[in-house]
Amino acid sequence: MAPYLQPRVDGDLRSILDSHDTLHRMLDTLGSPLNLVLPDRLAANVRDFETTLRAYDLGGTVYFAHKANRSSALVRALATTGAGIDVASLGELQHALGAGIGPGRIMATGPKSREFLWLAACTGVTVGADSVPELAELAGIVAAHGLPRVRVMARLSGFASTVLSRASRFGVPMKDLDLLWGVLEKHRERLDFQGTAYHLDTNGLPEKAAALEGCLEAMAGAQQCGLSPRAIDIGGGFGVNYLADEREWEAWTTALTEAVLGQRPPITWDGHGYGLRNEGGRLRGALAVYPAYRAVAGPAYLDRLLATASTAHRRPLGALVLDNLYDLHLEPGRALLDQCGAVLTRVEEVRDGLVRVAANSNDVALEAHGVLMDPILVPRGEPRPGDGPVEVFLAGNLCLEADLITRRRVLLPRPPRAGDLLVFANTAGYLMDFSAGSALMQPTARTVAAWRHGGDWRWCLDERYWPVTGREETG
Repeated sequence: MAPYLQPRVDGDLRSILDSHDTLHRMLDTLGSPLNLVLPDRLAANVRDFETTLRAYDLGGTVYFAHKANRSSALVRALATTGAGIDVASLGELQHALGAGIGPGRIMATGPKSREFLWLAACTGVTVGADSVPELAELAGIVAAHGLPRVRVMARLSGFASTVLSRASRFGVPMKDLDLLWGVLEKHRERLDFQGTAYHLDTNGLPEKAAALEGCLEAMAGAQQCGLSPRAIDIGGGFGVNYLADEREWEAWTTALTEAVLGQRPPITWDGHGYGLRNEGGRLRGALAVYPAYRAVAGPAYLDRLLATASTAHRRPLGALVLDNLYDLHLEPGRALLDQCGAVLTRVEEVRDGLVRVAANSNDVALEAHGVLMDPILVPRGEPRPGDGPVEVFLAGNLCLEADLITRRRVLLPRPPRAGDLLVFANTAGYLMDFSAGSALMQPTARTVAAWRHGGDWRWCLDERYWPVTGREETG
């Protein structure tokens, strides 16, 4: 059989997923697929990142990257913490303001329309700018509408380092710093320069360390030009460990390699190689999946980054940030949503090693994001005598050959039956609604928020959740 990839599930997520009756009631009421989020776990994850910052005596703000999940319950729960939110669209900015998060805790990033810039400037949020023209346009909006100075962060790119392996379309190239300092000096009365930032589409620690060191150097250059920066934003990319056992991950990647080389039967649909291919008996390509088992992720990854020695100064990067009395901001999305949710789906049909569920690959975007882990089977009834583990492919509800929830065989503890549930755990970060749409007029998932109340679980529709919902005050 193909190696099992057991998802890592703990805390409240483990508790509610063990409550099978609760899960079936949710799905019977609201249909399949159904997104489940745990707002209280988000607040706990914020505290863990803040604890790591305090361990280095650093000030700064943890900004939740809103694009990772559109849940109102999660954003409203965030409002009860000391964290901020990183918004990457006009709609996300409006959502954050309406959820109770004040402008002083909002960072506007990403590509921005003129309307987005105007609302950001009007409300007084911090704008993370990606180019010199964007800063000039923002200054023009401030001047034209008589608005107060707007706090800005300047995102940088093109750091001079041999370990930075991929270019980014976000940020001002380091070679153009003189242009950046010039526009910030020119519009000093309209733009309040807070500091520098970076955005890297990688989990590689050497790349992140090189970018942070580059930002420190840029900050020194800004001061020499008469500017007064006071913060560095290191973005996200802290990672999540999705699997319970490293040995299973190693066994699966080994089995895939052997299958691609023809040394064992295929373990994927139509011999899909996840980036690997067989060229005359030689393995070619690269494994194009998320590293589902990560020994160091989340706050532990932040700790590892801050403990990394600067190549120029031979001192920990965290110590250099502190020496300069800079605040350190971060924008985790996936990592702040670790163990914050799951996607529930109903089994519709079982035949010939293929299980069709009432959901599609846009509702459970594991393949789109290269995250490989097996679902949890929640039976409707009692197992039949003699039932044992089975390997199956998971197909979606779209009339498309490509609609596979998994392109690999997954291992289930017994044969599923129509009416059973398959639960995809720890999918709150990018995997439950990032790609969702109503293709072929199939229903999109509704979302419910759940929380503990005494020894029981309570839940409601996501849009009806507020931090005071169902939580009786005493005293």
